Amino acid sequence: MKQVPYRNLSLRLSLLSLAILLTFSTFMHAQDVEAPAENTAVEANADGAAGDVAAGEALFKANCAACHKLDRKATGPALRGVADKYDREWLYDWVKNSQGLIASGDAQAIKIFEENNKSVMTAFPALSNTDIDNVLAYTSQPKPEPTAAPVPGGGGGEGTGGGVSNNLILGALALVFLVLVVMLFLVTNTLKKIAEANGVSYPEREKRTPLWKTFVQNQFLVLVSAVFLLLTAGYFMYGYFMQVGVDQGYAPVQPIHYSHKIHAGDNEIDCNYCHSSARKSKTSGIPSLNVCMNCHKNIADYNGEVDPSEGYTKEFYDGEIAKLYDAVGWDVDQQAYTGKTKPVKWVRIHNLPDFAYFNHSQHVTVAGIECQKCHGPVEEMEIMEQFSPLTMGWCINCHRETNVSMAGNEYYEKIHEELSKKYGVEQLTAAQMGGLECGKCHY
Repeated sequence: MKQVPYRNLSLRLSLLSLAILLTFSTFMHAQDVEAPAENTAVEANADGAAGDVAAGEALFKANCAACHKLDRKATGPALRGVADKYDREWLYDWVKNSQGLIASGDAQAIKIFEENNKSVMTAFPALSNTDIDNVLAYTSQPKPEPTAAPVPGGGGGEGTGGGVSNNLILGALALVFLVLVVMLFLVTNTLKKIAEANGVSYPEREKRTPLWKTFVQNQFLVLVSAVFLLLTAGYFMYGYFMQVGVDQGYAPVQPIHYSHKIHAGDNEIDCNYCHSSARKSKTSGIPSLNVCMNCHKNIADYNGEVDPSEGYTKEFYDGEIAKLYDAVGWDVDQQAYTGKTKPVKWVRIHNLPDFAYFNHSQHVTVAGIECQKCHGPVEEMEIMEQFSPLTMGWCINCHRETNVSMAGNEYYEKIHEELSKKYGVEQLTAAQMGGLECGKCHY
């Protein structure tokens, strides 16, 4: 009887199934989305005057956005469709010198002035008629249809190609793989039955001693393996226990999304503006929502860069600003506080043990240490996280490596001079100034 080499057959079937899987996967991911056509940059207004929409948008954001919004009242009235409400020549005079127009007794100018609580509008004499036409072209754009804001981080499971769900693709691939496995099993059984019907014999395998029995019979190998396993277990147990209470990388989801990247990075807001207590207190403190409203009373729309792939769209940021307004009880339409406030349950990120003492003012004001030294590049963080381990060893290493600055610090001048002679150095570190004494941090 002849013997059949089934291994080559199995290898060919495996290669065939792999080819089918790759072809199917490529087909599913090869769907492209055509980019929507962009709007024309120059459009005509209702009265026939042309204007550059893109240039008008830039001028609007630079000169008007602080007091006006397109679709709702802010300090001034909403400006969408304003070109259809007033005469263009009158708008030129109003934008360039509104107070002059009011002083002249213009009835329409006086009416607008009184309807807006007699708020004085900034004059823009430097804007030409063409510039104003461009702004009016921008404000004449139709209101965009509202779109659902995606979940930040891509949690919706929707793929970016062709709108096909990633879960659907993975499910289809898993189903195809399962079908191929079943087919391979059936083909193998069929070949065995054919071989038996034709009297083809299978090569018998040689009986070998089980591996576990060989291992047990070798006492030296058992001893070495036991020692190795004990050392390995001890190593991993030590590493695990040393990480207890270390929350490096902890980035919880906050009830209101706050982007340090936008505030501290793009807008270059000083950390101490919001965390003002860090300069004179033990803790940096959580900023009051009134601090947020210092800016967001007039900033209700986000007009910066977005990252749709992560779900950080304009609609998402505008929704978070709306949460802020709801918490402080700010009525956007009436531009007034309602008195109905809601507490915001912020999730604490940095939390030292109760037996460890740390004073922010001593580091920020006295030592002049930058916030990024401990908190990392916060100006690049969309979601704030714990950058440093905040362990005792990490603090001690910092004290050993950081020199004490004596510029404008007469209090430590005599101590610095005496300790410099003692250690034979010109510049003392925080450790040499007593920064390693137990009582400094544990009291």
